[in-house]
Amino acid sequence: MLMSITAIIVGLILLVWSADRFVEGSATVAGHFGMPPLLIGMVVIGFGTSAPEMVVSAIAATQGNPGLALGNAYGSNITNIALIIGVTALISPIIVHSQILKKELPILTGLMALSAWQVWDGHITRIEAIVLLLVFVVLMSWTIWQGLAKKTDALGQEIEQEMAQRSMSTGRATFWLVTGLLLLVGSSRMLVWGAVNIAQLFGVSDLIIGLTIVAIGTSLPELASSVIAARKGEHDLALGNILGSNLFNTLAVVGIAGVIQPMAVAPEVLSRDMLVMSLLTVSLFAICYGFKGRPGRVNRIEGLLLLAAYLGYNLYLITNIIGN
Repeated sequence: MLMSITAIIVGLILLVWSADRFVEGSATVAGHFGMPPLLIGMVVIGFGTSAPEMVVSAIAATQGNPGLALGNAYGSNITNIALIIGVTALISPIIVHSQILKKELPILTGLMALSAWQVWDGHITRIEAIVLLLVFVVLMSWTIWQGLAKKTDALGQEIEQEMAQRSMSTGRATFWLVTGLLLLVGSSRMLVWGAVNIAQLFGVSDLIIGLTIVAIGTSLPELASSVIAARKGEHDLALGNILGSNLFNTLAVVGIAGVIQPMAVAPEVLSRDMLVMSLLTVSLFAICYGFKGRPGRVNRIEGLLLLAAYLGYNLYLITNIIGN
């Protein structure tokens, strides 16, 4: 048991550190090759901050633990909206200026409907996983087109300012990109091994472990980057981290895991986890979209409500575990 707990703790620490190195290295390399800042923020950073979820879920599916993979994806989405946006809004109310982010919100809401439809019958088949990956490719193509066509945007300006503060040589950036990726894989394997052992020891399902411990751990890079961005007044970047991560989680993370290992979905995923995830996404859409020409925003009261929803959801999970 001690080894499993140590593996989880060390794995999480290395996961967060390596993900940060990977994001910083890949964003800098992309900038050196002339990629527009807006595109770096929407694609490169979005991919980098979701890399922990992708690697952890892929390894979990490969090792025959699809419940851990699905719980990681959906749990990370819930954590991103309720915990991370909630904490970020308490630090500094989030004002949404970027038109790109406002376009992503209704898309993300639609993806929740697609996900609910797929888990309705209690399975995510390999074909359904391929559909998720195809939708992901289409959306990434649209995102790249938007990023190349729209030269100026509030999100792009914040990304440009952030990159100017973290300048490094191409060689050093490449080193951190490769090193971060290798450590990301190694720490993910360590985390999955420890999480599965703990689940088996206490008789808790892989799904619950994925929704809680693993989801929080793989969401730590988003928490750190969003809080830092909010303290600097980079509100669009803070929200962009979350929207990009949830889009990657819903499509790429579940899609990759489902292609590796088709997943049987427990009934409570639809009635509990999918319901909470969808309600949080719809509430975020209603809060952030903005109406009558005014920018959307997440104020401190709304942030507190999101945090309360997150605590309530996790308390419900814990009481279920104790009850069983």
